[in-house]
Amino acid sequence: MSKCLITGGAGFIGSHLTELLLSQGHEVVILDNFSTGQQNNLAHVQDHPNLKMVTGSITDPILLSEAVLGVDVIYHLAAAVGVKIVADDPVRTIETNIYPTERLLRLAAQTGCRFFMASTSEVYGKNPKEKWNEEEDLHFGPTSKPRWAYGCSKAIDEFLALAHHKKYDLPVVIGRFFNVVGPRQVGNYGMVIPRFVDQALNGGPVVVYDDGQQVRCFAHVKEIVDCIATLTNSDAAVGNIFNIGSDQAISIEQLAREVIQRIDPSVKIEYVGYSDAYGKDFEDVRRRVPDVSRLEATIGKKPQMTLGQILDDIIEWKRSSS
Repeated sequence: MSKCLITGGAGFIGSHLTELLLSQGHEVVILDNFSTGQQNNLAHVQDHPNLKMVTGSITDPILLSEAVLGVDVIYHLAAAVGVKIVADDPVRTIETNIYPTERLLRLAAQTGCRFFMASTSEVYGKNPKEKWNEEEDLHFGPTSKPRWAYGCSKAIDEFLALAHHKKYDLPVVIGRFFNVVGPRQVGNYGMVIPRFVDQALNGGPVVVYDDGQQVRCFAHVKEIVDCIATLTNSDAAVGNIFNIGSDQAISIEQLAREVIQRIDPSVKIEYVGYSDAYGKDFEDVRRRVPDVSRLEATIGKKPQMTLGQILDDIIEWKRSSS
């Protein structure tokens, strides 16, 4: 069994990955500053004998050096996340996403441990294709639009990771996440499903931005962390980038209607402009659908849960935890 470091291990995805790795018998060290992660995400495993929690920021180079000691696998999930944080504080986004990643890669190269780096579908920018594969061109908007700071910062992270693989033979795997959802996710940072569910449970209205015809795909976090762990331990995945998500597309307006139908059909939808939600400099992507054939060919699986199953699970969790 391996000793694993998870940066951002108290976050939404990180806590589910922690749970999975502990169930597989691994030793897990979590590094998290709890700015967006939450202690109660780990409540059911906090006393596990194979779990160690370190409170601190990945921007602290000394703490980072101490955290990697004796580690066999690094899962680098910590980042500035969520559309709202990116729009409100692009400086934080850039500083959190780039410099610590470079330090962590340098430390990993000294030991040769396996390295999974969480990236994002945001790196594709405004690519106009119906479906994106991992070799697509990146189409970012102007630097005057702070939204693109996140995608650019994660693209630089990818360049850094692949460069360390090429120069130092570091066994790196990069995963680009597409709208990962499930229990423990909160809507505070712009995540759409928990926001819709909360609004519907509170009697509405469910607030849809713009005209609601933006197209997205949603995958359950349990399936995502299974893909992460499997990819990271696959020799065939080393040195490659993978889209990780569902390829079943739905409009945001239809998503709102699906949530409402499950909670209270009398709830109304309210349409709000992007400028009112995120400011006048915000720019969105109309369609974001991944090609996950590389993922499936490499590990023999891809996220399969239907949107209905995912929504039912999230609504049940929200109701039981309220």
